[in-house]
Amino acid sequence: MLSVTVNTLKPPFSSTFLNSHPLPLPLNHSPLPKTLLKPISATLTPSGRSQQHNKNQQLYQPFRPPPNSTPLPSQFHSLDTATRLDILANRLGQWFEYAPLIPSLFQQGFTPSSLEEATGISGVEQNRLIVAAQVRDSLAGQSTAIDPELLASFDTGGAELLYQIRLLSGPQRVAAASYIVDNGLDAKGAQDLAKAMKDFPRRRGDKGWESFDYALPGDCLSFMYYRQSREHVNQPEKRTAALELALIVAETEKAKSRVLEEIKGTSEGKGDEGVKNGVKVPVVRLKIGEVAEASSVVVLPVCRGEEREREILEAPRECRSEGEFGVVVAEKGWKRWVVLPAWDPVVGLGNEGGVVVSFADARVLPWKANRWYKEEAILVVADRGRKEVTADDGFYLVAVDNSGDGGGEGLKVERGSALKEMGVKECLGAVVLVVRPPREETDNQLSDEDWE
Repeated sequence: MLSVTVNTLKPPFSSTFLNSHPLPLPLNHSPLPKTLLKPISATLTPSGRSQQHNKNQQLYQPFRPPPNSTPLPSQFHSLDTATRLDILANRLGQWFEYAPLIPSLFQQGFTPSSLEEATGISGVEQNRLIVAAQVRDSLAGQSTAIDPELLASFDTGGAELLYQIRLLSGPQRVAAASYIVDNGLDAKGAQDLAKAMKDFPRRRGDKGWESFDYALPGDCLSFMYYRQSREHVNQPEKRTAALELALIVAETEKAKSRVLEEIKGTSEGKGDEGVKNGVKVPVVRLKIGEVAEASSVVVLPVCRGEEREREILEAPRECRSEGEFGVVVAEKGWKRWVVLPAWDPVVGLGNEGGVVVSFADARVLPWKANRWYKEEAILVVADRGRKEVTADDGFYLVAVDNSGDGGGEGLKVERGSALKEMGVKECLGAVVLVVRPPREETDNQLSDEDWE
C-alpha cells in the first residue's frame, strides 16, 4: 500500500525585523512564480498479509546444535571451511581430534544433513563422534589421575564404545571404561554394561540386590544377569545360561555366593517370591523407561481388584498387531490397558486370554507380607486359559464372595491348596507374574555436576 504525504515549503526562519525591513533584491533576480511546486514524499507501508509473513519469518528459526563444549584443537584454528570439510571427508587424524570440527561447522550454518552431503558422515555418526569426544574429554579431566594407556585404548574405534557410557556419571565412566578395556567388550557389551550400572540403584529392594557391589561394574552386570535368570521361570535353559554369565562376571565373593545359591537352588523358599516346593510366581519391579526400551511388548486389558467376576470374564481375550505399522487391534473395546515388556511369563498372553488385575497394595498375595506390601500398588498378571486348580503350591485368581449371591465382592489371589480345601476346582486364571511399580526415588538421575 502506497501512502502519499505532501509537504509545504516554509521559510528557513522568520523574524518581525525581516518582515518590516525586507532586504533589497539583486538586479538580476527573477520574480517568484505565483504557484510554488510542492515536493512529494512517498513511503511504502506493508500490507497486513506482508506484516504477518514477516512476523512468521522472525518467529521461525532453524535448528542450531548447542555450542561446542569440546575445545577445537589448536592445529585446526586457522583452517578455512573447505579445509575442515576435507579433513572430515577423508577422516584425517584421530577421530577425537576431528570430531570437534563438526559442531564448529554447525556454528557456521551447516546442518546435519548438509554436512552429511559434504563429508559423507551420517547424522547418527556425527552425533556419536561429538558425544564420544566429550566423554573422552571427561575421562581425561577426572580429578583422579587416569592411566594414559587407558585413553589410548580408545584411539582406534573407540567412539562407538565411549558413546555407550554417555549417561553414566564421571566416576562411573572411569570404572566402565577400565572394565571395557580389561574385558575386551564390543559395542553391545559396553551398552549392556552401561545399562546394568545405570539400572542397579533402581532395583533396590529386589531379591539378592544387597549381595552385589554398586561400585564394581562386574557386580552390576552380574546382578543384571541374575535378575534376568529369575524372569526365565518356564525356560530352564535360558535361566541356566543367564546364571552362568552372572557367575562369570561377578567380582565379589558375596555376589558369586549369591549366584551359586541360585544355581544350586538353595535360595528357594526365601524372600518375597511366594516359593513353595519349587513353584514360583516372579515378582519384578518395572523400571522407568523399560517399556520404551523393550524390543517387544505385550498389551493386556486391566481390571480393578475391587471389581467382580463379570469384569474378568468380559475383558477382551485377544489383542494383536496388524499391518506394517503394528497397529494394535482388540476383539472389543475396553477402558483400561497396560503395556508390559514381553517377559517370558507373559509372552503370548495377549492372544490367549491374559488379563491384569490392579490392586491397591500387595496384601492380597497369599504369602508372608513384607513392609512394602502396604506401601505400593501391584499388578497381578493371570492366564485365563488355565482355570483348573491343579497344583497345591500354585497361585490362582479368584472372586471373593461373602454375600452369597454368586456375584462376588472383589478379586483375590489364593494358593491352590487353600482352594482345594474349600472344594474349589476352577478359578478365573492362574497367576503367572506380579509387577511392582517403578520407584523414582531410586532412579539415580545424574546431578548437574555429573553431566560432562
